Amino acid sequence: MNKAIFLDRDGIINVDTGYTHRIEDLEFEQGAIEGLKLLQSSGFKRIIVTGQSGIGRGYYSEEDYHIFMREMSTRLRMHRITIDGIYFCPHHPEKAIGKYKMDCNCRKPKIGMLEQAVTDHGIDLQQSWVVGDKTDDIEMGTRADCKTILVRTGKAGNDGHFKVSPTYVADNLLKAAQIIQKNERLN
Repeated sequence: MNKAIFLDRDGIINVDTGYTHRIEDLEFEQGAIEGLKLLQSSGFKRIIVTGQSGIGRGYYSEEDYHIFMREMSTRLRMHRITIDGIYFCPHHPEKAIGKYKMDCNCRKPKIGMLEQAVTDHGIDLQQSWVVGDKTDDIEMGTRADCKTILVRTGKAGNDGHFKVSPTYVADNLLKAAQIIQKNERLN
């Protein structure tokens, strides 16, 4: 079984501009590149799990999302960083329109995206981590029995959706990667 780092996207890897989807808004968060490099060297699968309800709300299309992700992947490869899997949820149970208006299993804090990654990549959730900037991310990780790190970039846990107790708190993705690496050495 593989170990994984499940990473939220907006506010963790890239700066969250609010429904971020335009290439011209693609800016990496402080410490993101360095943190991803450290995680890559640690042997964990690096998997992005991102809520993209802007698609469901009609703010941008799935194609816009895919164009943005291709550009992000290209820029990460320029730093010799690869992502092993990318999962997104375009749904919202009330605010979405058309086929996207549903109470799905992939909308955080539900664990549908993690379960799909387990199937696709043979991941042991108990040996894995969730890194996020929102309480939804931490609640998802807790429900999946992963270790969790709340970072102080992006929303910094101030969304107020859930009362959570992350395993660790870190200033950014680099600091989170250092915590994970130290924890791995101790175990």
